[in-house]
Amino acid sequence: MKKILVALLTCAAAVLAPSPAQAAPTITNGGFETGGAVAAPPGWSTGGTAAADFSEAGGHTGSYRLSHWSSNAYTVETHQTLTGLSSGTYTLRARVRAGAMSQSWIALRNCGPAEKRTYLPVGSSEWIRIAVTQTVTGGRCTVALGSAAAAGGWANFDDVTFGPGAATLAVRGGDTSGLAKSEALGGRYHTASGIRGDALEILRSAGMNLVRLKVWVNPADGYNDKARVLAVARRVKALGMGLLVDFHYSDTWADPGKQYKPAAWTGHSFAQLKAAVYDHTYDVLNALKAQGTTADMVQVGNEINGGMLWEDGRTANFGNLAQLLNSGYDAVKAVSSSTRVVLHLAEGGDNALFRWWFDSAAANGVRYDVIGVSYYPYWHGTLGAFQANVDDIASRYGRPVLLAETAYPFTTGNDDALTNIITAATPYPGYPASPAGQSAMLRDVASIVQAVPNGRGLGFVYWEPTWTAVTGNGWDPADPSSGNGWENQALFDFADRALPALAQFAPR
Repeated sequence: MKKILVALLTCAAAVLAPSPAQAAPTITNGGFETGGAVAAPPGWSTGGTAAADFSEAGGHTGSYRLSHWSSNAYTVETHQTLTGLSSGTYTLRARVRAGAMSQSWIALRNCGPAEKRTYLPVGSSEWIRIAVTQTVTGGRCTVALGSAAAAGGWANFDDVTFGPGAATLAVRGGDTSGLAKSEALGGRYHTASGIRGDALEILRSAGMNLVRLKVWVNPADGYNDKARVLAVARRVKALGMGLLVDFHYSDTWADPGKQYKPAAWTGHSFAQLKAAVYDHTYDVLNALKAQGTTADMVQVGNEINGGMLWEDGRTANFGNLAQLLNSGYDAVKAVSSSTRVVLHLAEGGDNALFRWWFDSAAANGVRYDVIGVSYYPYWHGTLGAFQANVDDIASRYGRPVLLAETAYPFTTGNDDALTNIITAATPYPGYPASPAGQSAMLRDVASIVQAVPNGRGLGFVYWEPTWTAVTGNGWDPADPSSGNGWENQALFDFADRALPALAQFAPR
């Protein structure tokens, strides 16, 4: 686990991956332009249902693409083997799209270690770039583009490249801010086979390597304050996981629609407010450091699209906001210079918003290390819009991108009296509200972060995987009778058993 923690503080690919190779043979006909519209495109071989493998007009770039399709059920792979490879780390990338009746993938096999795959997002006409990384040890590696589909199922591939370097996810995290209260009120957690266990241990065993914990200043229920965060942080670090501390600078929820000052700060002048941000941030983080649980990353604000600590810190006066953010940054670095500061916005598919906000931050001298993004696919645009945004902001601002919040429902049902926030049977096309749909959506959103160019896709954090329906642990910290509208998006089902989506926390 030591390597995981180091990865949170340094370039993820450089730390976690073996040394990249220095040179590599290239893919033959990776754009499928050679030969035009033909069966079995030149340079590639076919395995399985040969009639389902062909190139045709309509590429992502150029004139042609590879397609898999048949009027009958089929399984097919289009593949080629590269030889003369030096030992090291290689990545296969491709632009892809697939229909809902097809399970399709790109893969690297016969490279030395076991085969690795990345699956195609489903049910959309958008071209999405995905990647898979593998270690080559025997001088050769097979590139495979595959599909297993029902009759009429289809997949398209284009712009296939293979070369040295890694596309991995250093962070595979979860926000368990509601866990301590859940446990205190009787919440229970079990493995998929029904064995009762510690929720954090179950998550860690699945591959989760970081926990995000929010901090409120003086919450009505006494949870998510400094003392509670310190207690959970000890458990997190004892399991060898990283820690992301999320400062809301409020006594309750802070998000794009509300950034309310803590009651104790409401009468502050602006100078006092800046000092309060510094002092509160320093106090919590220094206490974490003193108990041996130094934060690996820190969010200075939560979903601060419109600023924080309204009215003083609204984006309408970005100069004020910049001073507040820099106060938080300075406090973080005063405690630990290696802790990375995250600035976090919602609306992850809105590139215009992110450009405006981070251009304004740059113009006002805001200091930060990581760009945090919330992306909920039923609210924040298409997968293609999300990819376009994270690719652009990583390049434009030269910072790694962290998907700081995401989630998806595993059912349309309710486990308490409060109607859930997301109730649609298919909240996003191609991904039903089912255990399989939840797992596929998390897999595919994570794949988009993995594929951010130049290794700048830091990872993802699933929002509140342990927030199951427990009486008293509802939305409103001031109202014990409030319900939970999120339990159908937890990663434990209504019998408190781990769901299949936990498999998506495995290293990739």
